[in-house]
Parts: sequence; C-alpha cells; structure tokens
Amino acid sequence: MTPLRIIDGDATSPQAKGPKIIAHVCNDIGGWGKGFVLALSKRWPEPEADFRAWHRSRAQNDFGLGAVRLVRVKDDTWVANMVGQRGIRTGSAGVPIRYDALERCLAALADHALELGASVHMPRIGCGLAGGKWSRVEPLVAKALSARGVAVTVYDRS
Repeated sequence: MTPLRIIDGDATSPQAKGPKIIAHVCNDIGGWGKGFVLALSKRWPEPEADFRAWHRSRAQNDFGLGAVRLVRVKDDTWVANMVGQRGIRTGSAGVPIRYDALERCLAALADHALELGASVHMPRIGCGLAGGKWSRVEPLVAKALSARGVAVTVYDRS
C-alpha cells in the first residue's frame, strides 16, 4: 500500500515527476462553474469543453454517475472528470455526493493510473460543494488507489 499524502498547495499544479492525473468530482447535470472546476478552467480549457460535450452527447455515451473521462492537458498530465455527484444542491435527497458512484469512479481512476504509470493529485474531492465528508471519502481513496500502489497526493489550499 502506498501512503496517501496530504500537503498544502494547488492541485492544478501537481508536485510530482512523471505522468500525473488530476482528479475531481463533477455533477450529473452538466453544470460546470463553481468550486475546483474554476481553477481547472483557468489553467486549461480542455477539461470543461470535454465535460460539456460528453454531457451533451450523453444519450450516445457512458455519461452518468460513476463514469470517468480522462482529458489530456499536457504531455504528462491528464484531468479525470469523475461523475460522483447527483445535481448541485443539498435538498430533500441529502447532499449531492454519491459515495457509491465515487467508489466506482475511483476504481476506474486506479485502472487508468496503473495503465499510465501515473500518480494521482486531487483536492479533498467530494467535500466542497458536493457536501461530502472527508472521513467517508478518504477510506474510498485509500482502498481504490493507495491499496493498489497508486501514489495519491491531496492538496489543501492554505
């Protein structure tokens, strides 16, 4: 098992050598405009453009809870758009995060990381606008990624 690292920093600027995947949680309604995605869009246009196209064509593809799409943004860097959030607001159905969907996303992410020989970099996914609890997300990350030997760095903004 590779230990998960938590550091101060910016997840859009991964601190590692070699191939890197920046992972984050998206919603299932095609919304992109608040939270971590703003930092991604400021750095690269491709993840947002791909997410919007993926959502628009959802009748013909795998878009939905639990799906993951990698978007290459540099020679050695990809962004993983992971659909792990139902809608965008807390309401009668609870918070938007769907832990079961996130678990499926993380398993697929691990497969991609192992195939690319990549480390994974992320904010505390699912714990901002999605309303999740890190105490529930961290064990999912550890099981899906760390336990399979994928190096994971979680970034906290200071």
